[in-house]
Amino acid sequence: MRVSSAERTMNYVVLGVFALFALIPILTILATAVSPQNGQAPGLHLANFVEAWQVGGFGRSMGNSLIVAAIVVTSAVALSVLAGYAFGTMRFAGSTVLFYVFLLGLMIPTEATVIPLFFDLRTVGLTDTYAAIALPQIAQSVAFGTFWLRAQFRSMPVSLLEAAAIDGAGPMRTLLRIVAPASVPALTTLVVLVFMWTWNEFLIALVMAPGGTLRTAPLGLANFQGQYTAELALLSAGAVIVALPMVIMFLFLQRHFIRGMLEGAVK
Repeated sequence: MRVSSAERTMNYVVLGVFALFALIPILTILATAVSPQNGQAPGLHLANFVEAWQVGGFGRSMGNSLIVAAIVVTSAVALSVLAGYAFGTMRFAGSTVLFYVFLLGLMIPTEATVIPLFFDLRTVGLTDTYAAIALPQIAQSVAFGTFWLRAQFRSMPVSLLEAAAIDGAGPMRTLLRIVAPASVPALTTLVVLVFMWTWNEFLIALVMAPGGTLRTAPLGLANFQGQYTAELALLSAGAVIVALPMVIMFLFLQRHFIRGMLEGAVK
């Protein structure tokens, strides 16, 4: 089906408007981050990032976030692959009911469970630990990951799985050698989404680590905002610092991420 030049032009105009709508807030924050602070001379002030990093202690908070994100992403993706593979390619008694139990993790908001979770984790002595921050997020991410990868694995050709079984490959070997390599875009999309959700998580980190020693990047930014509520340049510089790891990760994985999102939409 051919697309006329007028329709193509209109498509680019609409996309340009939406891109501009999305970029204006980002460009505004970037411009504010390099603007002069109160009493400084006009010009480009890149030193705002250095000052924000030192005063806000973002090195420690972002290090905590990286550790939590590494735990959550690796654990959640591994468990999601196994669960999604089981639900997507195998038939066993109670699979449908068990799958809907997994989906409960998508339906129950964090605000409804965070307080009972805090008391449970405090009872076993896990509060103010990386496990207390990571475990609830792993459970939430596995619910989505199972749902996401089940659809991916169910779309795999049955003949391919049968051929692997005829060649003597067991379920785990089939997963590692055939199914997983063919699902790289979906897996990459899941990694990016879980990392983004974990990096931005505020409530769980706030409640599960009340001592403040394991303050994550969003909590560090909130604490920094409390100290510099009137200095927009430093606040914007801190916001850029906190968002930078997500931007870098997306830039490296954007091709697989976009491909995985498109494939997921088609499925």
